[in-house]
Amino acid sequence: MTRVALIAHDEKKADLIEFAQNHEPQLREYDLIATGTTGKRLMEATDLEIERKESGPLGGDLMIGSEVAQDLLDGIVFLRDPLRAQPHEPDISALLRICDVHDTALATNLASAEFLIEGLAER
Repeated sequence: MTRVALIAHDEKKADLIEFAQNHEPQLREYDLIATGTTGKRLMEATDLEIERKESGPLGGDLMIGSEVAQDLLDGIVFLRDPLRAQPHEPDISALLRICDVHDTALATNLASAEFLIEGLAER
């Protein structure tokens, strides 16, 4: 089954929730994981089943990176706030590096998230 991770900085969580609501039928076909707070908010706003990792400040993004390193993920949607990211929020650098090493798709904004979801649907 296709496995996708969902992560969002605080200021982008609402955008990710809207994205998930708009793509809920398709995302329901995937095995989803998310960082703790993002996963909780997504499950409250949708009927999606999501495996929650630790929150970003507690290493959830690193847990997701570990799944990339083990070739367990097909893609990541990480909606980041390039202008107002807070120190406690996950850093994209480590995920970007591991995704590049393992040739795993990483979407960092809504436009690339659309392409990632469409591309996975065509596989």
